[in-house]
Amino acid sequence: MDQISLFENILNEPLASRLRPTSLDGYVGQRHLIGEGKLLRRMIETDQISSMIFWGPPGVGKTTLAQIIAHLTKAEFVNFSAVNSGIKEIREVMQSAASNMGLGTKTIVFVDEIHRFNKAQQDAFLPFVEKGSIILIGATTENPSFEVNGALLSRCRVFVLKPLEKEDIVSLLRYALTSDKGFPGLHIDIDDELIDAIATFANGDARMALSTLETAVTYGEEDSEHHIHITRENIEQCTSKKSLLYDKGGEEHYNLISALHKSMRNSDPDAAVYWLARMLEAGEDPLYVARRVVRFAAEDVGLADPSALNLAINAYQACHYLGMPECNVHLTEAVVYLSLAPKSNAMEVAYNEAKRDAQHDVAEPVPLHLRNAPTELMEGIGYGKGYQYAHDYAERITSMVCLPENLVGREYYKPTEFGKEIRCKERLAQIKQWKKEHEK
Repeated sequence: MDQISLFENILNEPLASRLRPTSLDGYVGQRHLIGEGKLLRRMIETDQISSMIFWGPPGVGKTTLAQIIAHLTKAEFVNFSAVNSGIKEIREVMQSAASNMGLGTKTIVFVDEIHRFNKAQQDAFLPFVEKGSIILIGATTENPSFEVNGALLSRCRVFVLKPLEKEDIVSLLRYALTSDKGFPGLHIDIDDELIDAIATFANGDARMALSTLETAVTYGEEDSEHHIHITRENIEQCTSKKSLLYDKGGEEHYNLISALHKSMRNSDPDAAVYWLARMLEAGEDPLYVARRVVRFAAEDVGLADPSALNLAINAYQACHYLGMPECNVHLTEAVVYLSLAPKSNAMEVAYNEAKRDAQHDVAEPVPLHLRNAPTELMEGIGYGKGYQYAHDYAERITSMVCLPENLVGREYYKPTEFGKEIRCKERLAQIKQWKKEHEK
């Protein structure tokens, strides 16, 4: 029997779609939202839906929740695609919703992938949400704080959906194997450990788990009694090219670079290399990572190890010359070195404190003795008067004050005692002591 023909004959849609529940009783996961007594469950069961955004990674049940609402609500339910719908279509539906409202009928508009709508498209919804003509339900994998207009977002309740637990996915896979909506008429033989392997591979994504199972069944080994046997080799073939969850323009991009930065800061080279690999293997631009590494060298290592910045810049140059995959070792070298280097954030602290004073005293004039006097007029009004050229003094230092008058005595650079920065601390103490002794 030809397996592909068999599936063409009896199965007309993907397994994930066939198994999609129409009630909360069949919904898997998100117990923090739809468990007994939880707010979202009460809203759905009482048909008291307000505008809301479902935010979570792929395959965690955002669209399924919307379809459950569609099945249970007494309102008119309109399904929008952010890919196929323009402003004209939006306005037509909005006008229809306004008419329905006049007849006492609510309209729920579901927008899948709402983050793909541009500002003008999102703005088209706003007046109708404000007037209550529609109840908007948006689904997004991206942080709505960044991807949804602030005015629209402020009128929606955000529900955060989490990746499914492994136990939830195992339960879903077992249901798929036994349900009439799963593989009707087929006897499928699969070990528990292989079901666990699929659930682990899916990493909280129910759609990926069901798709993997469906592929494994489609290409499983069939015996003379038309029983389908799923082997470890089948599963390994189905999971060998896992797509990493990563969007170079989205929140996960910033989450991963944050994880890399904080692992290096915490002197954890193993974690740092792991997050580096996650980014590079998902297709991140190595030059972006290299630029962040250069920043880290000054922000978190600084003068505790001045050579760290040189190494980071060299790694950037290597990435520029070689690209991926050859430059992965250069970035690994930099990441490991920076993880192990002594840490000091004195550079960032110094700048941020100076920045606050600069912003507060933005009009503070430069002291006259620090100004150049390229013309006679400027010299005549005191530019450069009293300037002390350090190289004219034996100690190469003077008691001249270089800060504005109202900031005299302010200290921005506060060296630590880590690594080589302890030498800076000792030198700075000597300079301050000398200046104190030679004050005029």
